[in-house]
Amino acid sequence: MTGKTLCIAVLSIVLAGAACSTQPQTDAAKPPSPEALLQAIPAADLEQVDRIHDMKNWRNPYLIVRPDGVALLDAADNAEIKLTPDQLLPALAALPPSNWPLGRVVAATEDSASAAEPDGAALRRNKGIVGGELRGAHVAIKWVPSV
Repeated sequence: MTGKTLCIAVLSIVLAGAACSTQPQTDAAKPPSPEALLQAIPAADLEQVDRIHDMKNWRNPYLIVRPDGVALLDAADNAEIKLTPDQLLPALAALPPSNWPLGRVVAATEDSASAAEPDGAALRRNKGIVGGELRGAHVAIKWVPSV
């Protein structure tokens, strides 16, 4: 090998090493998606879920779909957490496993006061978005009548 060829070979190795060190992080370094976190919750026993008729006995997440978003009811302090549909899955994934005693299922209702036009169209749109997000994450939905 000539000096010039050796120099080019060494330079190529150095540049190749530098290129490898500046590549973005691998997928292993990324935090898990909300969908992946929700998959860690066991699937719901839908027979057990269907036996619950009095929603006072419901212990899993409870959603109220509204024209301007969705509310997640916190059973611990009976408070509403107002969310946009795109914030729903991360919020559900952040709940502790103890909030899912029935498995991967939520109860959902729509805000009956908003069912009339002009809010009705926005309510139906959000209901469809919420339903699609939950189905995409393999979270079962128990739709309950609004009161």
